[in-house]
Amino acid sequence: MIKITAIGGHYEIGRNCTAIEVDDEVVILDMGIHLEHYINYTNDEDLRFAPSGEDLIKHDAIPNVNIIKDLWKKTKAIIVTHAHLDHIGAIPFLGDRFPNAGIYGSPYSIELLSAILKDEKINIGNKLIPKPVNSTFRISKNITIEFISVTHSTPQAVMVIVKTKYGDILYANDFKFDDTPTLGEKPNYEALKRIGASNNLKVLITNSLYADDPTHTPSESIAKEMVREVLLENDSKGKTVLITTFSSHIARLNSIISIGKRLNRKIILMGRSLTKYVHAAENVGLVNFSKDCRLITYGSQIKRFFEKESHPERYLFIVTGHQGEPQAVLGKLVNRNWLRFMPGDNVIFSSSVIPVENSIINREKLEKELLKYKVKIFKDVHVSGHAGRKDLKDLVLMVNPKYIIPIHGDEKKSLAMKELSIQLGYKEERIKILRNGNKFEIN
Repeated sequence: MIKITAIGGHYEIGRNCTAIEVDDEVVILDMGIHLEHYINYTNDEDLRFAPSGEDLIKHDAIPNVNIIKDLWKKTKAIIVTHAHLDHIGAIPFLGDRFPNAGIYGSPYSIELLSAILKDEKINIGNKLIPKPVNSTFRISKNITIEFISVTHSTPQAVMVIVKTKYGDILYANDFKFDDTPTLGEKPNYEALKRIGASNNLKVLITNSLYADDPTHTPSESIAKEMVREVLLENDSKGKTVLITTFSSHIARLNSIISIGKRLNRKIILMGRSLTKYVHAAENVGLVNFSKDCRLITYGSQIKRFFEKESHPERYLFIVTGHQGEPQAVLGKLVNRNWLRFMPGDNVIFSSSVIPVENSIINREKLEKELLKYKVKIFKDVHVSGHAGRKDLKDLVLMVNPKYIIPIHGDEKKSLAMKELSIQLGYKEERIKILRNGNKFEIN
Protein backbone atom coordinates (compact mmCIF):
# COMPACT_ATOMS: atom_id res chain seq x y z
CA MET A 1 0.00 0.00 0.00
CA ILE A 2 1.07 3.58 -0.72
CA LYS A 3 0.15 6.38 1.69
CA ILE A 4 0.69 10.03 0.74
CA THR A 5 0.76 12.56 3.58
CA ALA A 6 0.49 16.30 2.90
CA ILE A 7 2.85 18.00 5.36
CA GLY A 8 3.46 21.42 3.78
CA GLY A 9 2.71 23.25 0.53
CA HIS A 10 -0.76 21.76 0.16
CA TYR A 11 -3.53 24.35 -0.18
CA GLU A 12 -0.87 27.02 0.36
CA ILE A 13 2.16 28.52 -1.37
CA GLY A 14 5.42 27.67 0.38
CA ARG A 15 7.04 25.21 2.84
CA ASN A 16 6.71 22.36 0.35
CA CYS A 17 6.84 18.88 1.93
CA THR A 18 5.13 15.58 1.06
CA ALA A 19 5.71 12.12 2.56
CA ILE A 20 5.33 8.92 0.52
CA GLU A 21 4.96 5.76 2.63
CA VAL A 22 5.46 2.42 0.90
CA ASP A 23 4.71 -0.41 3.31
CA ASP A 24 7.20 0.21 6.14
CA GLU A 25 9.49 2.67 4.33
CA VAL A 26 9.15 6.40 3.71
CA VAL A 27 10.58 9.01 1.38
CA ILE A 28 10.01 12.73 1.91
CA LEU A 29 9.82 15.04 -1.09
CA ASP A 30 11.10 18.58 -0.41
CA MET A 31 11.36 20.28 2.99
CA GLY A 32 11.02 24.02 2.54
CA ILE A 33 10.40 27.30 4.32
CA HIS A 34 7.30 29.47 4.05
CA LEU A 35 9.27 32.61 3.32
CA GLU A 36 6.65 35.18 4.28
CA HIS A 37 5.90 33.48 7.62
CA TYR A 38 9.60 33.01 8.32
CA ILE A 39 10.37 36.69 7.74
CA ASN A 40 7.31 37.80 9.72
CA TYR A 41 8.53 35.77 12.69
CA THR A 42 12.29 36.38 12.54
CA ASN A 43 12.23 39.88 11.00
CA ASP A 44 15.24 38.72 9.00
CA GLU A 45 15.16 38.86 5.23
CA ASP A 46 18.64 37.35 5.01
CA LEU A 47 17.39 34.03 6.43
CA ARG A 48 20.00 33.39 9.07
CA PHE A 49 19.07 30.15 10.77
CA ALA A 50 18.90 31.12 14.44
CA PRO A 51 15.40 30.08 15.63
CA SER A 52 14.51 26.59 16.81
CA GLY A 53 12.59 24.18 14.66
CA GLU A 54 9.69 23.98 17.10
CA ASP A 55 9.32 27.76 17.19
CA LEU A 56 9.22 27.87 13.40
CA ILE A 57 6.65 25.07 13.27
CA LYS A 58 4.42 27.01 15.69
CA HIS A 59 4.62 30.04 13.41
CA ASP A 60 3.82 28.03 10.25
CA ALA A 61 7.23 28.88 8.83
CA ILE A 62 8.33 25.28 8.20
CA PRO A 63 6.46 21.99 7.72
CA ASN A 64 4.98 20.42 10.84
CA VAL A 65 6.76 17.08 10.62
CA ASN A 66 5.47 16.22 14.10
CA ILE A 67 2.34 14.90 12.38
CA ILE A 68 4.46 12.03 11.01
CA LYS A 69 6.57 11.48 14.13
CA ASP A 70 5.86 7.74 13.90
CA LEU A 71 7.58 7.77 10.48
CA TRP A 72 10.78 9.59 11.41
CA LYS A 73 12.90 6.46 11.85
CA LYS A 74 11.24 4.76 8.86
CA THR A 75 12.24 7.58 6.50
CA LYS A 76 14.96 6.41 4.11
CA ALA A 77 15.48 9.61 2.14
CA ILE A 78 14.70 13.30 1.88
CA ILE A 79 14.58 14.20 -1.82
CA VAL A 80 14.88 17.84 -2.91
CA THR A 81 13.71 18.93 -6.33
CA HIS A 82 15.73 22.15 -6.57
CA ALA A 83 17.63 24.77 -4.59
CA HIS A 84 14.95 27.30 -3.68
CA LEU A 85 14.44 27.90 0.03
CA ASP A 86 10.75 27.03 -0.11
CA HIS A 87 11.94 23.53 -1.05
CA ILE A 88 15.19 23.04 0.93
CA GLY A 89 15.18 25.77 3.58
CA ALA A 90 13.64 23.72 6.41
CA ILE A 91 16.23 20.93 6.22
CA PRO A 92 18.67 22.71 8.60
CA PHE A 93 15.92 22.75 11.25
CA LEU A 94 14.36 19.36 10.63
CA GLY A 95 16.79 17.04 8.87
CA ASP A 96 18.22 15.47 12.02
CA ARG A 97 14.74 14.31 13.09
CA PHE A 98 15.11 11.69 10.36
CA PRO A 99 18.28 9.88 11.50
CA ASN A 100 18.17 7.17 8.82
CA ALA A 101 17.53 9.47 5.87
CA GLY A 102 20.13 10.55 3.37
CA ILE A 103 19.41 13.83 1.58
CA TYR A 104 19.40 13.51 -2.21
CA GLY A 105 19.32 16.17 -4.87
CA SER A 106 21.04 17.37 -8.01
CA PRO A 107 24.68 18.50 -7.58
CA TYR A 108 23.77 22.19 -7.48
CA SER A 109 20.94 21.69 -4.96
CA ILE A 110 23.18 19.68 -2.65
CA GLU A 111 26.07 22.12 -3.01
CA LEU A 112 23.82 25.04 -2.06
CA LEU A 113 22.37 23.16 0.92
CA SER A 114 25.89 22.28 2.04
CA ALA A 115 26.88 25.97 1.84
CA ILE A 116 23.89 26.99 3.97
CA LEU A 117 24.73 24.43 6.63
CA LYS A 118 28.39 25.45 6.63
CA ASP A 119 27.68 29.17 6.81
CA GLU A 120 25.24 28.76 9.69
CA LYS A 121 27.49 26.21 11.46
CA ILE A 122 24.72 23.61 11.54
CA ASN A 123 25.45 19.88 11.66
CA ILE A 124 22.32 17.84 10.98
CA GLY A 125 24.10 14.49 10.72
CA ASN A 126 22.31 13.44 7.52
CA LYS A 127 24.51 12.47 4.60
CA LEU A 128 24.21 14.82 1.61
CA ILE A 129 24.16 12.78 -1.60
CA PRO A 130 24.30 14.49 -5.02
CA LYS A 131 22.80 12.61 -7.95
CA PRO A 132 22.91 13.65 -11.63
CA VAL A 133 19.78 14.90 -13.32
CA ASN A 134 18.28 12.14 -15.47
CA SER A 135 19.59 9.42 -13.14
CA THR A 136 17.95 6.47 -11.39
CA PHE A 137 18.96 5.13 -7.98
CA ARG A 138 17.60 2.82 -5.30
CA ILE A 139 17.12 4.15 -1.76
CA SER A 140 15.57 1.09 -0.13
CA LYS A 141 14.18 -2.37 -0.81
CA ASN A 142 10.79 -0.88 -1.78
CA ILE A 143 11.64 2.46 -3.36
CA THR A 144 13.63 3.52 -6.41
CA ILE A 145 13.97 7.16 -7.41
CA GLU A 146 14.37 8.67 -10.86
CA PHE A 147 15.33 12.29 -11.49
CA ILE A 148 13.91 13.87 -14.65
CA SER A 149 15.49 17.08 -15.90
CA VAL A 150 13.16 20.09 -16.14
CA THR A 151 13.67 23.82 -16.50
CA HIS A 152 13.02 26.30 -13.71
CA SER A 153 14.47 29.57 -12.40
CA THR A 154 17.37 27.85 -10.66
CA PRO A 155 19.75 25.26 -12.13
CA GLN A 156 19.40 21.49 -12.20
CA ALA A 157 15.75 21.30 -11.15
CA VAL A 158 14.17 17.87 -11.40
CA MET A 159 10.86 16.10 -11.31
CA VAL A 160 10.97 13.00 -9.11
CA ILE A 161 9.53 9.58 -9.91
CA VAL A 162 8.99 7.40 -6.86
CA LYS A 163 8.94 3.84 -8.22
CA THR A 164 7.24 1.11 -6.17
CA LYS A 165 5.82 -2.37 -6.73
CA TYR A 166 2.35 -0.84 -6.42
CA GLY A 167 2.93 1.68 -9.18
CA ASP A 168 4.72 5.00 -9.61
CA ILE A 169 4.24 8.53 -8.26
CA LEU A 170 5.46 11.58 -10.17
CA TYR A 171 6.27 14.64 -8.06
CA ALA A 172 6.35 17.61 -10.44
CA ASN A 173 6.66 20.66 -8.27
CA ASP A 174 8.29 23.87 -9.59
CA PHE A 175 8.99 23.62 -13.32
CA LYS A 176 8.25 25.03 -16.74
CA PHE A 177 8.70 23.64 -20.25
CA ASP A 178 11.47 25.77 -21.77
CA ASP A 179 12.75 24.46 -25.09
CA THR A 180 15.40 27.18 -25.43
CA PRO A 181 16.96 27.54 -21.97
CA THR A 182 19.95 29.84 -21.68
CA LEU A 183 21.76 27.58 -19.20
CA GLY A 184 21.48 23.86 -18.53
CA GLU A 185 19.48 21.05 -20.10
CA LYS A 186 16.10 21.08 -21.81
CA PRO A 187 13.18 19.23 -20.20
CA ASN A 188 13.44 15.48 -20.65
CA TYR A 189 10.26 14.97 -22.65
CA GLU A 190 11.31 11.43 -23.62
CA ALA A 191 11.22 10.34 -19.96
CA LEU A 192 7.82 11.95 -19.42
CA LYS A 193 6.38 10.28 -22.52
CA ARG A 194 7.81 6.96 -21.34
CA ILE A 195 5.90 7.38 -18.06
CA GLY A 196 2.68 7.97 -19.97
CA ALA A 197 3.23 5.00 -22.25
CA SER A 198 3.89 2.68 -19.28
CA ASN A 199 0.34 3.23 -17.94
CA ASN A 200 1.85 2.68 -14.49
CA LEU A 201 1.57 6.18 -13.03
CA LYS A 202 -0.76 6.08 -10.04
CA VAL A 203 -0.44 9.71 -8.92
CA LEU A 204 0.78 13.00 -10.35
CA ILE A 205 1.56 15.54 -7.62
CA THR A 206 1.90 18.79 -9.53
CA ASN A 207 2.59 22.47 -9.01
CA SER A 208 -0.56 24.54 -9.50
CA LEU A 209 0.76 28.06 -8.93
CA TYR A 210 -0.20 29.30 -12.41
CA ALA A 211 -3.00 26.84 -13.12
CA ASP A 212 -5.30 29.84 -13.58
CA ASP A 213 -3.01 31.48 -16.17
CA PRO A 214 -4.06 30.27 -19.64
CA THR A 215 -0.69 30.85 -21.29
CA HIS A 216 2.47 28.87 -21.92
CA THR A 217 5.24 30.35 -19.76
CA PRO A 218 7.81 32.09 -22.01
CA SER A 219 11.37 30.84 -22.37
CA GLU A 220 14.25 32.25 -20.36
CA SER A 221 15.69 33.30 -23.74
CA ILE A 222 12.93 35.94 -23.84
CA ALA A 223 14.12 37.34 -20.52
CA LYS A 224 17.67 37.44 -21.89
CA GLU A 225 16.46 39.60 -24.78
CA MET A 226 14.62 41.87 -22.34
CA VAL A 227 17.85 42.30 -20.35
CA ARG A 228 19.74 43.06 -23.57
CA GLU A 229 17.27 45.77 -24.55
CA VAL A 230 17.29 47.56 -21.22
CA LEU A 231 21.08 47.41 -20.80
CA LEU A 232 22.22 48.13 -24.35
CA GLU A 233 19.43 50.14 -25.99
CA ASN A 234 18.93 52.54 -23.10
CA ASP A 235 21.34 55.48 -22.87
CA SER A 236 23.09 55.10 -19.53
CA LYS A 237 26.35 56.88 -20.34
CA GLY A 238 27.64 58.66 -17.25
CA LYS A 239 24.91 57.15 -15.08
CA THR A 240 25.03 54.61 -12.29
CA VAL A 241 23.42 51.31 -13.32
CA LEU A 242 22.12 48.76 -10.81
CA ILE A 243 20.24 45.58 -11.61
CA THR A 244 18.65 43.19 -9.14
CA THR A 245 17.22 39.70 -9.58
CA PHE A 246 16.67 36.45 -7.69
CA SER A 247 20.00 35.32 -6.20
CA SER A 248 19.28 31.72 -7.18
CA HIS A 249 18.57 32.57 -10.83
CA ILE A 250 21.98 31.62 -12.19
CA ALA A 251 20.78 31.61 -15.81
CA ARG A 252 19.53 35.19 -15.46
CA LEU A 253 22.77 36.27 -13.78
CA ASN A 254 24.69 34.64 -16.62
CA SER A 255 22.72 36.68 -19.15
CA ILE A 256 23.18 39.91 -17.21
CA ILE A 257 26.93 39.39 -16.96
CA SER A 258 27.47 38.34 -20.57
CA ILE A 259 25.45 41.30 -21.87
CA GLY A 260 26.81 43.67 -19.22
CA LYS A 261 30.39 43.10 -20.41
CA ARG A 262 29.43 44.90 -23.64
CA LEU A 263 28.89 48.08 -21.62
CA ASN A 264 32.62 48.24 -20.89
CA ARG A 265 31.91 48.64 -17.20
CA LYS A 266 33.41 46.70 -14.34
CA ILE A 267 30.83 44.26 -13.00
CA ILE A 268 30.33 43.78 -9.26
CA LEU A 269 27.96 41.33 -7.56
CA MET A 270 26.90 42.47 -4.10
CA GLY A 271 25.13 40.64 -1.32
CA ARG A 272 25.39 37.65 0.99
CA SER A 273 22.81 35.41 -0.69
CA LEU A 274 23.99 36.38 -4.17
CA THR A 275 27.57 35.33 -3.54
CA LYS A 276 26.42 32.12 -1.81
CA TYR A 277 24.38 30.96 -4.80
CA VAL A 278 27.09 31.99 -7.25
CA HIS A 279 29.85 30.14 -5.38
CA ALA A 280 27.68 27.01 -5.29
CA ALA A 281 27.18 27.22 -9.06
CA GLU A 282 30.90 27.70 -9.59
CA ASN A 283 31.78 24.79 -7.32
CA VAL A 284 29.79 22.36 -9.47
CA GLY A 285 31.11 23.79 -12.73
CA LEU A 286 27.97 25.52 -14.00
CA VAL A 287 29.53 28.98 -14.39
CA ASN A 288 32.71 30.89 -13.72
CA PHE A 289 31.54 34.39 -12.86
CA SER A 290 34.61 35.15 -10.75
CA LYS A 291 36.80 35.57 -13.83
CA ASP A 292 34.64 38.46 -15.08
CA CYS A 293 33.23 39.94 -11.88
CA ARG A 294 34.12 41.06 -8.42
CA LEU A 295 31.99 39.61 -5.62
CA ILE A 296 31.42 41.59 -2.41
CA THR A 297 29.55 39.66 0.25
CA TYR A 298 28.93 41.62 3.44
CA GLY A 299 27.21 44.92 4.15
CA SER A 300 30.23 46.45 5.88
CA GLN A 301 32.36 45.74 2.79
CA ILE A 302 29.73 47.21 0.47
CA LYS A 303 29.42 50.34 2.59
CA ARG A 304 33.20 50.85 2.53
CA PHE A 305 33.28 50.38 -1.23
CA PHE A 306 30.84 53.23 -1.82
CA GLU A 307 32.55 55.45 0.74
CA LYS A 308 35.76 55.17 -1.27
CA GLU A 309 34.37 55.02 -4.84
CA SER A 310 33.70 58.43 -6.39
CA HIS A 311 32.77 57.13 -9.86
CA PRO A 312 29.97 54.55 -9.54
CA GLU A 313 29.06 55.23 -13.16
CA ARG A 314 32.05 53.11 -14.18
CA TYR A 315 30.40 49.93 -12.88
CA LEU A 316 27.46 47.63 -13.44
CA PHE A 317 26.20 46.64 -10.00
CA ILE A 318 24.25 43.39 -9.59
CA VAL A 319 22.68 43.52 -6.14
CA THR A 320 20.23 41.76 -3.85
CA GLY A 321 16.92 43.41 -2.99
CA HIS A 322 14.53 42.82 -5.89
CA GLN A 323 11.55 42.55 -3.50
CA GLY A 324 12.46 45.81 -1.75
CA GLU A 325 13.72 44.03 1.36
CA PRO A 326 15.07 46.71 3.74
CA GLN A 327 18.03 44.54 4.82
CA ALA A 328 19.10 43.62 1.27
CA VAL A 329 21.77 45.59 -0.57
CA LEU A 330 19.49 47.76 -2.70
CA GLY A 331 17.42 48.71 0.34
CA LYS A 332 20.53 49.75 2.24
CA LEU A 333 21.89 51.75 -0.69
CA VAL A 334 18.66 53.72 -0.80
CA ASN A 335 17.52 53.94 2.82
CA ARG A 336 20.93 54.35 4.43
CA ASN A 337 22.33 56.62 1.72
CA TRP A 338 25.29 54.36 1.02
CA LEU A 339 25.04 55.40 -2.63
CA ARG A 340 24.38 58.93 -3.78
CA PHE A 341 21.72 58.50 -6.45
CA MET A 342 21.53 61.11 -9.21
CA PRO A 343 18.76 61.98 -11.68
CA GLY A 344 18.80 59.57 -14.60
CA ASP A 345 20.55 56.73 -12.79
CA ASN A 346 19.18 53.31 -13.81
CA VAL A 347 17.66 50.79 -11.41
CA ILE A 348 16.51 47.58 -13.13
CA PHE A 349 14.28 44.98 -11.50
CA SER A 350 14.83 41.72 -13.40
CA SER A 351 12.11 40.08 -11.34
CA SER A 352 8.43 40.18 -10.61
CA VAL A 353 6.96 41.22 -7.28
CA ILE A 354 6.06 38.11 -5.28
CA PRO A 355 2.30 38.56 -4.61
CA VAL A 356 2.43 38.55 -0.82
CA GLU A 357 1.79 41.51 1.45
CA ASN A 358 5.38 42.06 2.64
CA SER A 359 6.86 42.09 -0.84
CA ILE A 360 4.19 44.39 -2.26
CA ILE A 361 4.59 46.90 0.58
CA ASN A 362 8.41 46.79 0.57
CA ARG A 363 8.66 47.29 -3.18
CA GLU A 364 6.23 50.22 -3.11
CA LYS A 365 8.26 51.89 -0.37
CA LEU A 366 11.56 51.33 -2.16
CA GLU A 367 10.32 52.59 -5.51
CA LYS A 368 8.83 55.68 -3.83
CA GLU A 369 12.22 56.48 -2.28
CA LEU A 370 14.04 55.91 -5.58
CA LEU A 371 11.68 58.24 -7.41
CA LYS A 372 12.62 61.05 -5.01
CA TYR A 373 16.07 60.96 -6.66
CA LYS A 374 14.48 60.98 -10.15
CA VAL A 375 16.14 57.72 -11.13
CA LYS A 376 14.88 55.70 -14.10
CA ILE A 377 13.20 52.50 -12.88
CA PHE A 378 12.77 49.50 -15.17
CA LYS A 379 10.38 46.88 -13.79
CA ASP A 380 9.40 43.30 -14.68
CA VAL A 381 12.41 42.61 -16.90
CA HIS A 382 11.54 39.01 -16.25
CA VAL A 383 9.77 35.80 -17.21
CA SER A 384 8.49 33.27 -14.71
CA GLY A 385 9.98 29.90 -13.87
CA HIS A 386 6.57 28.33 -13.24
CA ALA A 387 4.36 26.35 -15.61
CA GLY A 388 1.29 28.07 -16.98
CA ARG A 389 -2.00 26.31 -17.59
CA LYS A 390 -0.97 25.13 -21.07
CA ASP A 391 2.23 23.59 -19.68
CA LEU A 392 0.24 21.83 -16.95
CA LYS A 393 -2.16 20.50 -19.58
CA ASP A 394 0.76 19.18 -21.64
CA LEU A 395 2.22 17.47 -18.56
CA VAL A 396 -1.02 15.69 -17.66
CA LEU A 397 -1.52 14.50 -21.23
CA MET A 398 2.08 13.26 -21.45
CA VAL A 399 2.19 11.24 -18.22
CA ASN A 400 -1.43 10.00 -18.05
CA PRO A 401 -1.82 9.64 -14.25
CA LYS A 402 -4.65 7.79 -12.54
CA TYR A 403 -4.95 10.47 -9.82
CA ILE A 404 -3.89 14.14 -9.68
CA ILE A 405 -2.94 16.01 -6.51
CA PRO A 406 -2.45 19.79 -6.90
CA ILE A 407 0.32 21.25 -4.71
CA HIS A 408 2.06 24.60 -4.20
CA GLY A 409 -1.12 26.61 -4.62
CA ASP A 410 -3.79 28.21 -2.47
CA GLU A 411 -7.50 27.49 -2.83
CA LYS A 412 -7.86 29.44 -6.07
CA LYS A 413 -4.86 27.75 -7.70
CA SER A 414 -5.79 24.26 -6.50
CA LEU A 415 -9.33 24.61 -7.80
CA ALA A 416 -8.00 25.89 -11.13
CA MET A 417 -5.89 22.73 -11.43
CA LYS A 418 -8.95 20.64 -10.58
CA GLU A 419 -10.97 22.44 -13.24
CA LEU A 420 -8.24 21.85 -15.83
CA SER A 421 -8.09 18.15 -14.96
CA ILE A 422 -11.87 17.80 -15.38
CA GLN A 423 -11.62 19.51 -18.77
CA LEU A 424 -9.06 16.86 -19.73
CA GLY A 425 -11.53 14.11 -18.93
CA TYR A 426 -10.76 13.27 -15.31
CA LYS A 427 -13.65 12.49 -13.02
CA GLU A 428 -13.87 14.66 -9.92
CA GLU A 429 -13.04 11.76 -7.60
CA ARG A 430 -9.70 11.35 -9.40
CA ILE A 431 -8.52 14.82 -8.34
CA LYS A 432 -7.48 14.89 -4.71
CA ILE A 433 -7.06 18.34 -3.19
CA LEU A 434 -5.31 17.79 0.13
CA ARG A 435 -4.73 20.14 3.02
CA ASN A 436 -1.68 19.89 5.25
CA GLY A 437 -2.21 16.91 7.53
CA ASN A 438 -4.46 15.01 5.09
CA LYS A 439 -3.60 11.53 3.85
CA PHE A 440 -4.40 9.69 0.62
CA GLU A 441 -4.05 5.90 0.36
CA ILE A 442 -3.67 3.77 -2.77
CA ASN A 443 -3.97 0.00 -2.74
